[in-house]
Amino acid sequence: MSMKSTPGLLTAAQLCALALAIAVSPNLLAQQNNPGKTASAKIRKASSTADDGEFANFADWKEVSSFIDQMVEKNGFDRNELVAMFNKVRYVDTAIQLMKPAPASKPKNWAAYRARFVEPVRIQAGVDFWNTYADALGRAEAQYGVPAEIIVGIIGVETVYGRNVGSFRVMDAITTLAFDYPNTPTREARMTFFRGELESTLLYARESGIDPFTLLGSYAGAIGWPQFMPSSIRQYGVDFDGKGKIDLRNSPVDAIGSVAHYLAEHGWKTGLPIVFPATLSTDTSAENRWQAFIGQGLEARFPLDELIAAGVVPGVVPPNDIRYGLIDLQNGQNPAEYWLGTDNFFAITQYNRSFFYAMSVVDLGRAVRVARTQ
Repeated sequence: MSMKSTPGLLTAAQLCALALAIAVSPNLLAQQNNPGKTASAKIRKASSTADDGEFANFADWKEVSSFIDQMVEKNGFDRNELVAMFNKVRYVDTAIQLMKPAPASKPKNWAAYRARFVEPVRIQAGVDFWNTYADALGRAEAQYGVPAEIIVGIIGVETVYGRNVGSFRVMDAITTLAFDYPNTPTREARMTFFRGELESTLLYARESGIDPFTLLGSYAGAIGWPQFMPSSIRQYGVDFDGKGKIDLRNSPVDAIGSVAHYLAEHGWKTGLPIVFPATLSTDTSAENRWQAFIGQGLEARFPLDELIAAGVVPGVVPPNDIRYGLIDLQNGQNPAEYWLGTDNFFAITQYNRSFFYAMSVVDLGRAVRVARTQ
């Protein structure tokens, strides 16, 4: 799953099942001194399935009431309708647990991560998808400059071509995260982000003439074949099938156009290569300082000559007139894998802020292209 508003902020997209543990946020504990406003006291069990969630009387939460006021003033919603709506929203503890940081028990392992996405079932599904939607993929490539294999790679990694789009009610998941995000160092920023997505969910539903409770998605609220967050649907979604509406849940063609549009708007450059293999010098002399280029952000900003002088050894001869970033793919106890990434590689990381994710997209797309020609 990925979250495509500020991409990768979630690592939905990282598709990992994290360990579950129960926690009560400091904000909820503080509310215990305010009778009638204690969020945790209002939650009663409604279903044994995680996706169904628990009734929470969200409309009685002080922060939710303030949010409703803002939606009325800023966007012209009817307050009574919003109150009634939030009284139907359920608290999804599963979303809370899956947002908690993964235990730091094992080192990152690129080979294991890649094997989950670049595998026979997904490759064959990608071939079928490409064959079925070849015309739309070609049209997207011509219009936005994004190769078909990259679009195919993203949709394959995200949802296995529409097979795994998520079963959480988006209103439930996003509301839960907007007002009771786990107690992490980024808690306040993340709640601000999800409140923005909650606003976008309501606006998108109103603009599309749909019941927001019919929207299903990931535990982070990502929707449809490409797993766009609601704000990204509104900003980057494309009616690519010409049916008069943007439908990323039911239209693979709209998904194709929207993915290409998203990448084009986030720095994709037509015809630019994506990655080049590299190794690193083991010389520890002052002239070889490749370590300084590790972890330098999600952008290509270093001249090739500077990287080579620091001990980076390209596996092939890349162009000397563009800039690169040094990509390190850790392999557990085994040696890491290194690549030189261009602006196009880092455009993919704007979809999900992970080197592992972006490289899996590249590798899956290539594998599908090769399999399709055989």
